[in-house]
Amino acid sequence: MMSLPFYQRHHEHYDRAYRHKALSSTVSQYQKETKSKSAVYAQGSAAYARGSAAYRHSSAAGFSLDSSAAYSHGSSAYDLESAAYSHGSAAYDSSHGLKNSNLMIEDQSYKMSPKAKRAKQSLISEDKENEALDYSVPIFTGRQVNISGITDTEEERIKESAAYVAKRNLFATGEGVSVSKVAKTTSEEEHHEKKSRKVAIRESAERVAMKKTLEETQAFHRKLNQDKLLHAPEFIIEPRSHTIWEKENVRFNCSVAGWPEPRVTWYKNNVPIDVQAHPGKYIIQSRYGLHSLEITECEFDDTAQYHASAMNVKGEVSVYASLVVKRYKGEIDASLLHGRNLSLSPFAVTPHGYASRFEISFVDKFDVAFGREGETMSLGCTVVINPDIKRFKPDIEWYRNGVLITPSKWVQMQWSGERASLTLTHANKEDEGLYTLRVAMGEYYEEYSGYVFVRDADAEIPGAPGAPLDVQCLDANKDYVIVSWKQPAVDGGNPILGYFIDRCEVGTSHWTQCNENPVKFARFPVTGLIEGRSYIFRVRAVNKAGVSLPSRVSEPVAALDPADRARLRSHPSAPWTGQIIVTEEEPAEGVVPGPPTDLQVIEATKNYVVLSWKPPGQRGHEGIMYFVEKCVAGTEDWQRVNTEIPVKSPRFAVFDLSEGKSYCFRVRCCNSAGIGEPSEATEATVVDDKLDIPKAPGRIMPTRNTDTSVVVTWTEPPDAKELVGYYIESSVEGSGRWEPCNNNPVKGTRFVCHGLSTGEKYIFRVRAVNAAGLSEFSQESEPIEVKAAIAAPSPPYDIVVLESVRDSMVLGWKQPEAIGGTEITGYYVNYREVVDGVPGKWKEANIKAVADRAYRIENLKENMVYQFQVAAANLAGVGAPSKPSKSFKCEEWTIAVPGPPHDVKCTEVRKDSLVLLWKEPVYSGRTPVVGYYVDMKETEAKEERWRSVNEKPLQKKYLKIGGLTQGVSYVFRVRAANQAGVGKPSDVTDAVIAETRPGTKEVVVDVDDNGVISLNFECDQMSPDSKFIWSKNYEPIEDDSRLNIDTKGGKSKLSFKNLGEDDLGIYSCIVTDTDGVSSSYTIDEEEMKRLLALSHERQFPTVPLISELAVEILEKGEVRFWLQAEKLSGNAKANFVFNDKEIFNGEKYKMKVDKNTGLVEMIMDKLEEKDEGTYTFQLQDGKATNQSSLVLIGDVFKKLQDEADFQRKEWHRKQGPHFVDKLGWEVTDECNVMLKCKVANIKKETHIVWYKDDREIMVDEEHDFKDGVCTLLISEFSKKDAGTYEVILKDDRGKDSSELKLKDTAFADLMNEVCRRIALSATDLKIQSTAEGIRLYSYVTYCVEDLRVGWVHNDTQIKFTDRMRTGVTGEQIWLQINEPTPQDKGRYIMELFDGSTTHTKTVDLSGQAFDEAFAEFQRLKQAAIAEKNRARVLGGLPDVVTIQEGKALNLSCTVWGDPTPEVSWLKNEKSFVSDANCILRFESGKNVSFSISTVSTQDSGKYSIVVKNKYGTETSDVTVSVYIPEEERESEQEKKQ
Repeated sequence: MMSLPFYQRHHEHYDRAYRHKALSSTVSQYQKETKSKSAVYAQGSAAYARGSAAYRHSSAAGFSLDSSAAYSHGSSAYDLESAAYSHGSAAYDSSHGLKNSNLMIEDQSYKMSPKAKRAKQSLISEDKENEALDYSVPIFTGRQVNISGITDTEEERIKESAAYVAKRNLFATGEGVSVSKVAKTTSEEEHHEKKSRKVAIRESAERVAMKKTLEETQAFHRKLNQDKLLHAPEFIIEPRSHTIWEKENVRFNCSVAGWPEPRVTWYKNNVPIDVQAHPGKYIIQSRYGLHSLEITECEFDDTAQYHASAMNVKGEVSVYASLVVKRYKGEIDASLLHGRNLSLSPFAVTPHGYASRFEISFVDKFDVAFGREGETMSLGCTVVINPDIKRFKPDIEWYRNGVLITPSKWVQMQWSGERASLTLTHANKEDEGLYTLRVAMGEYYEEYSGYVFVRDADAEIPGAPGAPLDVQCLDANKDYVIVSWKQPAVDGGNPILGYFIDRCEVGTSHWTQCNENPVKFARFPVTGLIEGRSYIFRVRAVNKAGVSLPSRVSEPVAALDPADRARLRSHPSAPWTGQIIVTEEEPAEGVVPGPPTDLQVIEATKNYVVLSWKPPGQRGHEGIMYFVEKCVAGTEDWQRVNTEIPVKSPRFAVFDLSEGKSYCFRVRCCNSAGIGEPSEATEATVVDDKLDIPKAPGRIMPTRNTDTSVVVTWTEPPDAKELVGYYIESSVEGSGRWEPCNNNPVKGTRFVCHGLSTGEKYIFRVRAVNAAGLSEFSQESEPIEVKAAIAAPSPPYDIVVLESVRDSMVLGWKQPEAIGGTEITGYYVNYREVVDGVPGKWKEANIKAVADRAYRIENLKENMVYQFQVAAANLAGVGAPSKPSKSFKCEEWTIAVPGPPHDVKCTEVRKDSLVLLWKEPVYSGRTPVVGYYVDMKETEAKEERWRSVNEKPLQKKYLKIGGLTQGVSYVFRVRAANQAGVGKPSDVTDAVIAETRPGTKEVVVDVDDNGVISLNFECDQMSPDSKFIWSKNYEPIEDDSRLNIDTKGGKSKLSFKNLGEDDLGIYSCIVTDTDGVSSSYTIDEEEMKRLLALSHERQFPTVPLISELAVEILEKGEVRFWLQAEKLSGNAKANFVFNDKEIFNGEKYKMKVDKNTGLVEMIMDKLEEKDEGTYTFQLQDGKATNQSSLVLIGDVFKKLQDEADFQRKEWHRKQGPHFVDKLGWEVTDECNVMLKCKVANIKKETHIVWYKDDREIMVDEEHDFKDGVCTLLISEFSKKDAGTYEVILKDDRGKDSSELKLKDTAFADLMNEVCRRIALSATDLKIQSTAEGIRLYSYVTYCVEDLRVGWVHNDTQIKFTDRMRTGVTGEQIWLQINEPTPQDKGRYIMELFDGSTTHTKTVDLSGQAFDEAFAEFQRLKQAAIAEKNRARVLGGLPDVVTIQEGKALNLSCTVWGDPTPEVSWLKNEKSFVSDANCILRFESGKNVSFSISTVSTQDSGKYSIVVKNKYGTETSDVTVSVYIPEEERESEQEKKQ
């Protein structure tokens, strides 16, 4: 049984650190399922043997998934995270016999015991010809995983760890086999004797099988329990190499075992294969431990080395296989073969069979390169190999600082067959160094080198330091690694305070900071790693400005024990033979480990101390961990450093120590059996940096190298330890600004600083670097000017004979290509005789050097053949002589035509033109030279492609040739002509490419302030010996009386004393000792006139004005006079003059001159009568002057004065409440008139009063001024509203008024707008029938007299009569047609005229509309007649009559009707007729009377008169009430009593 270690039992947080919550729950559930599903090793050895045989047969069959049920079931059980021996246990459960065997079944829970028992280990190995190969059978097969690259998710880690822990517990808890030997008792022997021979043989065989099974089981457990069930990856079947044809498919297969399940990654030429990047190209599969890589439709590019890498927590192992893809004959691409680095077949013919020696040269070479971090940089060379053997190709290798470079994600290499290139895909400072290209053909090779500089990327935070570099992982262990790096050269202007180290687990993108506080030492131990996992690291520098960008990440490093890593590398894989060798080993059980040995302090700094020790010899087979203890030196007060978590690695970094104190350390081992004795304590160690910061280097010596580089040497600092390298900095003398020359520390004490400016003086300083930090800067070097070191010139070339006579010859030659950094002082000519083709000894032709490139050699022999050579000389000495010239015969030239011109050269080369110069031939022929012809052709063109540039001979000895094609190379030659003809051409010029080089400058004409005209030329490519050579018309300037030439540094000026016609021409300037720097400027008559005019203007300058003197009125009524000049210097001044008298700044005049803007102004408070006159501003700026005047007299002055007064009043007005917009009017949509104005600068106390014709208008509402608008609404505006309106604002600050006159034209305009709005409000015409006829009408908002209304019938204006009338009733405008007839049908238009526009409304009165309207008219007419003639009571009768009893009652009324109505009376709704008391009369057909002579109470009641005729009946009621007086009533009552 394996129990929990004591440190897990007592420290819960330790268990949490190693077990995720999800992992713990999964483990717990897994253990329960395992116990329920697992069976014991019961009886049944035969069944086990059969299972083992099936398993072995399965393995021998190449891991066939269907060949063994036991194996496949075991794999399935693993995939389902079940017990490792689920099938094996089942086999034992179903076995038969041997129930009396002494196999012990242990069922113990996973608990802590004082001394843990461990199941015996079993070893399953191969047996091939009785030879043990130390090979393990894979017990746990892997789940199906398809991995490209290294990936690891949290879920996979939980499942994997759960499976591992559960299976470890399965074997540790004893749910396996515990074996005790069988003792044969006497009774058993007797019983055995009684058995039959057949039974005895069977039992004997069973015992042998059981013994073998037990031995196999013990060996199996011994193998499994080693390292707690962990197995490093082992390849059982390795992939084999293939050679196939193009377009075929190929598959690499391999099988790997290990626990935890290894991850397998496939590589091509050490680069991981990305399936997603090549869909359909690669198929990677992993099933049951069998892994395959299939490549479909292979191409020639697939020829490569492939390897599979398997990795788990115990290590990593790789196997390799090659793939060769062949092409069919006739389809080979020679260029591809030539461009690939394929090894030659051992039977192939080597290059030596074709050439005894190869000449390898580099063309288009890369130069010193400068880049920045993050950029992509490329280096390349064109390689020319002679002879060129197509079947063989060179070996191309790249080196950085002498170390071979291999392809990676950072570096890519290409070979095209002609050009070798190297690309830095993401440049970092680690890439800085000397790059060397080596091209080898057999045993011959050539190299070319160039330095690459990589500057820091721009910091995200200004002032932050550069990124550290060269991050490496050292001394990696199970949970510990030392990270080292190099300090950056750039600190951002502030000292670096320290560094932060970050780590990231491979397969994730999450970075974790390893240290809380910055560390200054450039090494740092990182702890807390998880065993078996791979990590990458990066480092960031920090100063007070901020944190730098991170460094390039380190190479991945696995957290493994170095011993495990070494063991994995030393154990080769072996093929599976199907045989198992069972060995028996009795491991030590429950052994308390001994003390570690060789404990020592390997590194000590102010921040930490690193301890190292060796594991103890006595430790058993169980893994051990360590506790580290410390105490202050001289005491025995030991304290445990890692009280919570034991360490697994024999390395440990102790932090949190007091700086300056001395400590001793010791280490204890521990395992499940307990804690061992401590090791021997270390000697007292002081907490301080053992490695000191180096001292400053000394003796800084710069020396010249090239035009842009300087060689700097120095001496190593004394007592320097563990130097990483040096940083060099440079500074232009006097600038105070230092720049790094290198960003990757260089070893050695010599460095070439590139990228310097030619001609500048630099100083240098150096500092040393080690892990402790950067030294102080060395002393500054002496200043040195950057220019090429002087060397002897190269040989001249192209020697030609310019003239030959009987005893002398004139030679010409070309200047050496390299003049050695200084000008050539002369040439030396040698000659020798050639007799019958055999040359003699060289003789000196001249003792004193000749300056020209032409020389006459005297005293030669006539008709003798000679060879010549020329050597150039400069301050460094005489250079190597040229190659011997062709053989020339010394004889008299008698030809009539001239000899060849010489010294032909190109200057002023631009992208489309150049100037060709030459000298006249030495031999002119029989007649003088009359002109020259210039020929040209492209460099690569054939000889017949020469063409003449000019048709007519040139008199001058120069020609500007235009029309060139940019980037094309040309050559030129010149021929001289005389009367006899055209002579032989000159020697051909060197090839010239038509291009304008970067930085090319031209001659610039300038006219200074004194009117001096000059030509200026500037050159920034000069050497110390360079000179400016001016010429006119490309001839030396002999008469300099008209010119002045002044040269200072890189600038030269040619000034004209008095430019005139004698100075016309082409002025050119050539800078010697440069790469052809030259330019020219042409001064013709037109240019001369322009320059002279400009000179006069500069000699007598004026101050240019943008605007002349002007005047304007400011807001307060002030008067501003101003003008503006284009430009004024700091010395400019202005004078102000009024009427020829200067005025000055004071109370009345405020004057100002703004020299930045050129604005000159003067401000006056107000204009008075005495200010009328002329104002003048006079300007003076150095020599330049100008003035401007303004006349203010008469009406001009009066108008300006009035405007100033008005503005002044306006300003005062606006200090209180005032009107922004004056009073105005607008007509609303309701056709009302609104008077409105906009006010400002108001407050609560501000009042507003309206007036009309000086009478105040009472306004009901008080305005709140919130919107700044005041309004007065006038409804139904008409003529009565005409008048003058005024509104007044007033408060304690003042008042303001605004007046609006609405009279005459203004009133007419307003009424026109009102009429327009009324006309627009008119509704559509409608038809209405009346008793009189038909009415057409429209409604408007309201109507006014000014709105003129007209009617049109069928396009004819209607004339109004009694029958056709128009009118306005309220808001209705109508047209009445009385007694309409059919002639009234048609289209009617109502015209509303608002004073300027006629608005119309139309209706169609015809057809059905007319018929319906006419019918309705007839009906209404009849109804009106009936209403008119019906009987009715017109009046006279009261409603109620109250009368005293005894009085007389007389009522009368008038009735009407046609015909005359009939009259009748009713009393109380009953018919009533006349009698003596009541008399009813109806007279004249209209007068009706009702009389009662004496009324009584009986006469009270309701009386009704009814009138009736044929048109209708009408009733009128009157109520009669008769009352008795009180006195009479009382008397009557008394009488009754």
